[in-house]
Amino acid sequence: MTATLIPPATAQAHRDPNVLRWLGAYTASMLGDSVYYLALSWAAVQAGTPAQAGLVMSASAVPRAVLMLGGGVIADRLGPRRVVIGSDAVRCGAVLAVAALLFLTSPGLWPLALLAVVFGAVDAVFMPAVGALPARITGKDQLARVQGMRGLAIRCASVVGAPLGGLGVALGGAPAAFALAGALIAVSVPLLVSVRVRDLPQDDTPRAARTPWSDLAEGLRYVRRHPVLGPLMLAIALGDLGFVGPLNVGLTLLADRRGWGASGMGWVLAGFGAGAGAASLLLTVRGRLPRAGLVAGYAIIAGSVAIGALAHVPALPAAVGTAAVVGLLTGLSGAMCGALLQTQADPAYLGRVTSVSSLVSLGLTPLSMPFAAAAIGAWGLGPVFAVSAAVCGLGGVVALAVPGLRRAELPG
Repeated sequence: MTATLIPPATAQAHRDPNVLRWLGAYTASMLGDSVYYLALSWAAVQAGTPAQAGLVMSASAVPRAVLMLGGGVIADRLGPRRVVIGSDAVRCGAVLAVAALLFLTSPGLWPLALLAVVFGAVDAVFMPAVGALPARITGKDQLARVQGMRGLAIRCASVVGAPLGGLGVALGGAPAAFALAGALIAVSVPLLVSVRVRDLPQDDTPRAARTPWSDLAEGLRYVRRHPVLGPLMLAIALGDLGFVGPLNVGLTLLADRRGWGASGMGWVLAGFGAGAGAASLLLTVRGRLPRAGLVAGYAIIAGSVAIGALAHVPALPAAVGTAAVVGLLTGLSGAMCGALLQTQADPAYLGRVTSVSSLVSLGLTPLSMPFAAAAIGAWGLGPVFAVSAAVCGLGGVVALAVPGLRRAELPG
């Protein structure tokens, strides 16, 4: 799968057929992921106890976190398109194999746990490659718009994927849902094969002199020394640490204690999703926002205030509105941070740079959820939401306090 050298893109990303093929592939892959997770949870609950099902659902977290930085090295060494195609092919094959196994027999939990581990390991390679791919398919001035388009694809997958998975379960149980997930992921492969990518300038360092370990160390040094990327990673880490607990564990407990029930919690999540989708749409339409670093810093701080306020909202409609504000502000700050990461990093390092941000957001911050649950049990919702908001707000303070990040701009 040799990359084809193409001239710099002149079309706007949302009108570029090459980018649209990538977007279709990414959306199909994300839809497959959403259906897969629903199928996995359903099959695990049917085959074991709730505790065993929880272990199966969390089995992917360890390989994902442990291998994530190595995945960035692989993406930069082999090329992101090749890695994404291979990752989707492996995930498709694994899901379809489990679908066939569940259709033919009742093997228990072991194939589900194995599938979760495989998905976690593949995700560790897939996520950095996905982050590095946009810089190879469009011009630098379009990367912010691509970030917005990617956010819309994620929102679409989260809204449509769960009902699709539920329909699969209703029609044919877990085997049908897994087969549907595999089919959706399979759609992405031919689309990705048709995507044209740019070759990067060749590194003068002889290939024999470079090892995966030296590439990893070089990538970490690059992030640490970069005037924007280093503080940006810290801002992302603090923002996610303050955000994950309240919006996952905290929201469930808040809905229970307010008497809103599962449907009320669904409305609050829908409000959050609508706000985040509006932020992605704004970036897709505008293409860029001026003074991106400053916007990100203020959006993180304002979003942290909304997170803290969510614990004190007594009525469901007000909670939905507050969640929409949280989604809009955190979606805006997340899109700005993602766009700055895409545009500030040298494309040759993007896999490793993305692996660092993915490790922070998807590998480490979920570990805060059990601590958030324990803290809410000990001190109540209000204090924990307030502390979480303060931690999140520190991310905005970092963005505003570091001159390089505060003055960072997106390409025009």
